[in-house]
Amino acid sequence: MRFFVTGEQNRQLLLNTLILMFLGYIALLWLSNGMLFFHKMGLSAEAVSSYYLGSELQFTQPKSYQSMLEVTHYHVFSMGMLVLTLTHLMLMIDLPVRIKVFLSVAVYLSAIADELGGWMVRYLHPQFAYFKIAAFVVLEISLATLIIIVCVSLIQARAYARRGK
Repeated sequence: MRFFVTGEQNRQLLLNTLILMFLGYIALLWLSNGMLFFHKMGLSAEAVSSYYLGSELQFTQPKSYQSMLEVTHYHVFSMGMLVLTLTHLMLMIDLPVRIKVFLSVAVYLSAIADELGGWMVRYLHPQFAYFKIAAFVVLEISLATLIIIVCVSLIQARAYARRGK
């Protein structure tokens, strides 16, 4: 990350390229996350509720405590690392501090809310399905925004480096 602070991103085209490839990989993760959500549930409260609470019509069982705990265990760590990496990259680019703070808060809170949403539907009330949907949408939008602004910044740095040669 030092290369952002010192301005080396204008000289380090290889490192710039590696980060762009990482962001491409993360874009695939973002896409597959959305696809999984729509494959399993969708954006209707009824579908989200039946996913967590089970459905007699679809012959599905409610999600078990253990299966939800296992998913949460892995998601808390992996989403934490993803969000930390993306926000760290975003902090090093030229954006107003208010935008950086807003995006950081949005992505962290939505990632936590997305994880909690399923638990809330399953163990508190089915109406929390709306909370789960909103958290997912905000998470996807904030992750996409971070990926895009960091990519644009790196591409601009590459163009600047080429003009300087």
